Amino acid sequence: MAERLSPREILENLVGFPTVSRDSNLPLVDWVDAYLAAHGIAAHRWYDPDQPHKAALFAHVGPWQEGAVVLSGHTDVVPVDGQPWTSAPFTVTERDGKLYGRGTADMKGYDALAIWALVEAQARGVKRPLQLALSFDEEVGCTGAPPMIQAMQPVLPKGAAVIVGEPSMMRAVTGHKGGQGYWIDVWGVEVHSSIMHTGVNAIMEAARIIDWANVVNDEERARPPSEVAAMFDPPWTTLHCGLIEGGTAANITAKHCRFDLGFRAVPDADLAAWRGRIRDRIAEVEAAMQAVRPEARIDVEARFAVPGLKPEENGAAEALVRAITGDNARHVVSYGTEAGQFQEAGYSAVVCGPGDIAQAHQPDEFITLAQFNAGQDFMDRLVTRLQKDA
Repeated sequence: MAERLSPREILENLVGFPTVSRDSNLPLVDWVDAYLAAHGIAAHRWYDPDQPHKAALFAHVGPWQEGAVVLSGHTDVVPVDGQPWTSAPFTVTERDGKLYGRGTADMKGYDALAIWALVEAQARGVKRPLQLALSFDEEVGCTGAPPMIQAMQPVLPKGAAVIVGEPSMMRAVTGHKGGQGYWIDVWGVEVHSSIMHTGVNAIMEAARIIDWANVVNDEERARPPSEVAAMFDPPWTTLHCGLIEGGTAANITAKHCRFDLGFRAVPDADLAAWRGRIRDRIAEVEAAMQAVRPEARIDVEARFAVPGLKPEENGAAEALVRAITGDNARHVVSYGTEAGQFQEAGYSAVVCGPGDIAQAHQPDEFITLAQFNAGQDFMDRLVTRLQKDA
């Protein structure tokens, strides 16, 4: 039997693969697949037919029955381009009680611990099964998890409790916001700016939509929050634009303007209603544009859609994590994760992982040794529990 690597050794291997979302994750998947196989664990892959250079990986150990605990992580990381790193980003470097490297916090630290736990469960023998699920393209809108979850269903016995290991300082996060993002392309008509009334300025028309988002944000801020919304910071649904480009010259009405628009909704919000509000506002602006020049238009492309994680009544995943960590406080976050997608597919789900989300996507990203060790202790306790839990 092959040597069982420590979580630190597994982490060093994972970070060494530069799995930026725009690139392939197959070298990492190959390594995990081979490492699990060396320990008698058969892994399964799902390849994205539109991106054959990317694959999800999932595996099962223990009795071939339903009710497994599922350890869920993603393999992709954000770019390091333009960031002022003081050490090699794709090498784990220890300094002052911290492990630096891209993905150490978000979320290869958890991935390493989950892989370690799966091999431990295989070696020790468990009465309740344990599963591993590693997705891709989480960082570009959680687009890789839904097909992975669907692919798992006919291959593995269905799990009962999913622990998504986004960095939460090992706290049990039982709710997060959901949302949707769009690329919006406004197509105007170019004329000299001295006769701008005869053309359509794509930038200025885009500004109508963006300013509407400001108005809506002010309205939502002023609205009394629901009981669920009150748990979040901020306690309302937000609209946001973070990227915009367009125009040809200062004295020409802009022919094209492209920007992103998205919303982060509290879990009890009506996502269909929010999509409708955005669609209706775009239609209003487009109609006014076409009243001047019929050839003007607005194209909308959905970037991602992520359901929120709703606090569960007597949730199996929450109960399990609380029993292991002893954390009985209420925690929710405003960022999205794949937990809501598992929940939408019928799993009980919770977010719990080592590290601080404040380090995610930062130059010199790190996880503290204390947090990494706490994560290992959690996994050790989990495997011990599964050895006794029929």
